[in-house]
Amino acid sequence: MSAEATNPPTPVPVVPTAATAAGAPATVRRKSRPRIDLRRLGRAALLGSTARDRLPDAIGHVVEAHRAHHPDADLEPLRRAYVLAESSHRGQTRKSGEPYITHPLAVTLILAELGAETTTLTASLLHDTVEDTEVTLDQVREQFGEEVRYLVDGVTKLEKVDYGAAAEPETFRKMLVATGSDVRVMSIKLADRLHNMRTLGVMRPEKQARIAGVTRDVLIPLAERLGVQALKTELEDLVFAILHPEEYEHTRELIAENAARAEDPLAVVAEEMRAVLREAGLSAEVLIRPRHFVSVHRVARKRGRLRGTDFGRLLVLVGEDADCYGVLGELHTCMTPVVSEFKDFIAVPKFNLYQSLHTAVALPRTRTGSSGGTPVDGQIVEVLIRTHQMHKVAEAGVIALGNPYAADASGADDPADGERADPTRPGWLSRLLEWQQAAPDPDTFWSTLREDLAQDREITVFRPDGGTLGLPEGATCVDAAYGQYGEDAHACLGARVNGRLATLSTVLKDGDTVELLMGQDPASEPSREWLEHAHTPAARIAIQRWLATHPGGGTPAEEPAGYRADADFPERRAFAAGPAGRTQGADVRTDRPGAAVRLAGCCTPVPPDEITGFPVRGGVVTVHRLECAAVAHMKSRGRAEVGVHWGDTTACRVTLVAESFGRRGLLADLTEAIALAGGDIVSATVEPPSEQRVRHTYTLQLPDAADLPALMRAMRDVPGVYDVSRARHQAPAP
Repeated sequence: MSAEATNPPTPVPVVPTAATAAGAPATVRRKSRPRIDLRRLGRAALLGSTARDRLPDAIGHVVEAHRAHHPDADLEPLRRAYVLAESSHRGQTRKSGEPYITHPLAVTLILAELGAETTTLTASLLHDTVEDTEVTLDQVREQFGEEVRYLVDGVTKLEKVDYGAAAEPETFRKMLVATGSDVRVMSIKLADRLHNMRTLGVMRPEKQARIAGVTRDVLIPLAERLGVQALKTELEDLVFAILHPEEYEHTRELIAENAARAEDPLAVVAEEMRAVLREAGLSAEVLIRPRHFVSVHRVARKRGRLRGTDFGRLLVLVGEDADCYGVLGELHTCMTPVVSEFKDFIAVPKFNLYQSLHTAVALPRTRTGSSGGTPVDGQIVEVLIRTHQMHKVAEAGVIALGNPYAADASGADDPADGERADPTRPGWLSRLLEWQQAAPDPDTFWSTLREDLAQDREITVFRPDGGTLGLPEGATCVDAAYGQYGEDAHACLGARVNGRLATLSTVLKDGDTVELLMGQDPASEPSREWLEHAHTPAARIAIQRWLATHPGGGTPAEEPAGYRADADFPERRAFAAGPAGRTQGADVRTDRPGAAVRLAGCCTPVPPDEITGFPVRGGVVTVHRLECAAVAHMKSRGRAEVGVHWGDTTACRVTLVAESFGRRGLLADLTEAIALAGGDIVSATVEPPSEQRVRHTYTLQLPDAADLPALMRAMRDVPGVYDVSRARHQAPAP
């Protein structure tokens, strides 16, 4: 059965919310009800009324929660779904002994409390029927319609008999594809996993750890991306208790000790804030929002000794967006703001729909609590300010959207084919759906999915045509190219970032404008070193697949990015034909005997630069200048260094960038200056003029590295040239 976890007779420590541990009312975090007694619910499921003219007693909790959010909802589908689910699962039990129907009931209650609409709840009641009973998808369609059938099919697991070890990865692949057409599929899966995690204690420890690991790596990041914080935080605490029991127990003790304080410093500050806002004529609720276990653990690791205000934050709820800024102004006027802690997620919402103002205020050291002590002495209080609607979305995410696929008044929306375009589909989901198609096998998909979900922040970059690309934080122009053009990005020559020519390794920032420069040669090939700068699965998979089908191929990294206008000089042909396994030009020795060595194109080191090396595909060692930003980036990713040093040969190859004002004959004058200084041009790149300025990139061969300073001076002396510099990487984002 899909939900074989049970309520254990001797459970693992129940993970309460921090609010419960601190003795705070449950409404501080969200509207919730005491967890239902599954044994009593099971008896109600078996003995309660199922007459057509009334609702079964067993779904009374669900109906109550559903009515709180949707008072006019039609409950007939819920009644019929419950009757079918109960009769289908009758005789099945969970490992704890409860009737199996308690699981879909509990999952549906979780969704109902978050505000899910009737169709989602109907599918939730039926989510295990096709997998575990004789009910078929056709029957679900006949009785409840195509929409419910689609949701039930989306969360139905693939059989291990058919897929073996690939069953779990392929089930998630199927579920994600279904989520691409209807995000409610993942809502049901998250609630299903939450109930199973709540009742995981009957499992063997190794199985608990495996399920908790998948929850941590896949389900929790998905809950974060869909904005369902209420599910995400409880899942985090449950995983924390299983995978890190000692740290969990220590955190529980810290929370309990704080709850035993004679006076809560957050309550003192909350009361003062209420008075400030009342005096300003602002209608607002000020609530204490205790941190959950994982949050407390993170704060403890960051700050060391915890003080009373570290165990929670203050939540201010208002009616309108403008009131949020009014509250912010009053608090910053009457209290001392910590400027570095201010964030405006209302003007710029997070990619998962989250909106709120974040600030913090510093409390003066002379302040005392109402009981005469000094519990708030010099502490910092974090404050969240949002509207009631923002709070609903912050807790429930996409679930709070209701049914984003409801037909409009004209009835134009027809989901009969099961393939609907979701106008609310987030960028990360679109990217995930694209690259998963190219994953060659279940193992690659599974490992890449976890890697993709580990990148938990997103940026938006703009195309020149006004379109946008959503990319993970840290993405480069390589990622943007494959995100926009797919495998056609093999022909990308370079990029302009905010109007200036940039290498494909350039790390993009939120709000950048990116123009990708594409070649016309259908035989274009990617550089092998693009893999070092590819952060998205789409880019990595496309490059790796090309390299796998073209052994020995891949443009050398030394080729400069940009409009490539390679000079067809004899010197270039002779240079390219040098002996295999040695650097072209300057002699470099490595600590790895027999290894081929290549000078990195991003910084083009020359003697006597200080250098270091890194192994890349095919046993090649790429040599970088120590000051190259790529070195720090690769070190941060755990890449091992290889010792390298200059040999006896002083010839070198170097890439120079000349910045100039546009004028007639400039290119001819520059190439003449280079030739007179003894440099042989291997390749040249000229950026089209922008605001009367031109950027030239030359890769040059010099017989002696000592000639480089004189050559650069000669280029600077050309009329119109205002700067000549060595090419270098842009530093990756921290």
